[in-house]
Amino acid sequence: MAFLEYHVSEKSFICGGLLVHEDFVLTAAHCWGSSINVTLRDHNIYQQERTQQVIPVRRAIPHPRYDHNKWVNAIMLLQLRRKAYLTAAVSPIRLPWRRELVKPGMVCSVAGWGHLGMNNPVAERLQEVDLEVQRDEECISRYKDYNTTTQICRETKKEEGSFFGDSGGPLV
Repeated sequence: MAFLEYHVSEKSFICGGLLVHEDFVLTAAHCWGSSINVTLRDHNIYQQERTQQVIPVRRAIPHPRYDHNKWVNAIMLLQLRRKAYLTAAVSPIRLPWRRELVKPGMVCSVAGWGHLGMNNPVAERLQEVDLEVQRDEECISRYKDYNTTTQICRETKKEEGSFFGDSGGPLV
């Protein structure tokens, strides 16, 4: 899990991400600013931890067909200025094979440091929740812009889930 802090017009924002190679982090394409720092192995964002590594980003590589108006292809790689030091606490996540599909009924985990609700601050500690994947029809009937080719429908009965600041984080 990677914690991203980036700046836009002198304001600071946060996102999540995943270390996918020793010098690359995968995140959401809108998690971009004038400077981006990635913190690896950061359980509590307000405390210095001996296992954490803070690495600035060399360059951001958004999907070539990213459309920020429609949130299409909203994925981005961040090349780090240096390789992460791989330890028991910091290692790349294994990405799924092409044919590995997420199907209705599967339980997936979502994690991040985002806001804990409307008008609430960001989480100090990494939060995680399990959510069940639903059939696409559940979300087609609820959301007019739901896209079955690029989105995954998750249960909506739970109050828990991802929120502002969790963008770019994992669904595993």
